[in-house]
Amino acid sequence: MDSVYQALVDIVGQEHVSNRQEELFIYSYDLGTTEPHRPDYAVIPRTTEEIQEIVKLANKEKVPVVPLGGGLSLAGLAVPFRGGIALDLKRMDSILEVNEKARYAVVECGVSQGQLTSYLERNFPHLTHSEPGAPPTATIAGNVAIHGQGDLAQPYGFNSDMVNGLEIVLPTGEVCKFGSCSIGSGWYTQHPLPDVGLFLGWSGTTGIITKVSIRLFPSKKIRGVGQFVVEDEELVPEIMYKLTHTQMTEDVIAFSQAIPPFASGLQHFTINIVADSEKELEFKHEIVWDDTLGEYIRSGAGGFLGFRSGLQRPQVSKTSDWRKGGGFEYVGAIMPVETYPECYRRGRDISERHDIPYTVLGRCIGAAHAMMFSWTYAFNRADPETIRQAREALHETDDLALELHGTIWKPGLYGQKLVMERLDPNTLNLMKKIKQMLDPNGIMNPGNWEVS
Repeated sequence: MDSVYQALVDIVGQEHVSNRQEELFIYSYDLGTTEPHRPDYAVIPRTTEEIQEIVKLANKEKVPVVPLGGGLSLAGLAVPFRGGIALDLKRMDSILEVNEKARYAVVECGVSQGQLTSYLERNFPHLTHSEPGAPPTATIAGNVAIHGQGDLAQPYGFNSDMVNGLEIVLPTGEVCKFGSCSIGSGWYTQHPLPDVGLFLGWSGTTGIITKVSIRLFPSKKIRGVGQFVVEDEELVPEIMYKLTHTQMTEDVIAFSQAIPPFASGLQHFTINIVADSEKELEFKHEIVWDDTLGEYIRSGAGGFLGFRSGLQRPQVSKTSDWRKGGGFEYVGAIMPVETYPECYRRGRDISERHDIPYTVLGRCIGAAHAMMFSWTYAFNRADPETIRQAREALHETDDLALELHGTIWKPGLYGQKLVMERLDPNTLNLMKKIKQMLDPNGIMNPGNWEVS
């Protein structure tokens, strides 16, 4: 019998380990264009202690470990490029604490966005968290680990900026805590203690997040969304700046897409407003639509497409065009807001050259401090030619993001290579030292962020 398989069975029980090829296949790919690579084992632990034992075994046997949250990454970040153990974290799904007065929640690494949303709606309806607009099975810890954004990004920023504390299993098996929890003072802040940045943005190559404390925010009683459209893409940065200046919006997204055809070439704004009363909603509506956007409407430069209350929170992933056969991947980039017009024009050109209906989107981060921009390329999984076209378009767009002075968000292997080629040499050398120190046997998600 396979000694590694038996050791994994001893740690988590036979029902939570597999080396069956048909089950390993599920862990060999994600929803994007990355070529599949099959792991040797799939393991579903339930506790931090079990993860510790798995990591120690992996070090002893020199077996790679690839952590997996909701499995919704599109860029190959959790594909086991060198086999080994696919560490499925879905069973670690406990919501450990919600502190109502300090507005934070402590969750295990397998807790999904939808799970926390439902829990808060049932038990703390006046609290909410920043949802990324991904399917509800995406995990809180996974989104934090990739510097994810959410639908509260416009007032508050990235979800990784909302972290109060982390529990981490290091690549050698030790458990570390960061933030106030590390000194036994609760999970309410990471300031002013040493930062947790060694574990955010590294695609699971420096450790496995097992617990995270995330900030919660007031949940208003009334939610509404308005639609606004302009033809001139050059107006988008100016409009975003003015909208964020009001401090009245919860979320601002600008997008353009080829489908439906009548919308092609137009720049659409989705603007979320929340309030605790009709009077507050009316006041915010007046500031946003009449005072701020009114000048564009009166001049004929823009059009008001209506405002509706009581809508669900936006799912930005639904703006993508799905071809028959199903599949899409996007290049995300954190860009200066003023680059939107060029992002739109150049991204549309790439899509059209590769015969892909274009979808471009920019979500405002903070008070127009930055924009999470995405260029989306649909493909048919049953048609290798469309996959090739999408992959080529994605690579061109990685190049474009850096050319336009952006930073690639959750880059795949090609994008990581581009970033490391441009990194300050001393920064790159420090990354290498950090990885060698934390992961001396190179077992953590090998292939990602490999600093030569």
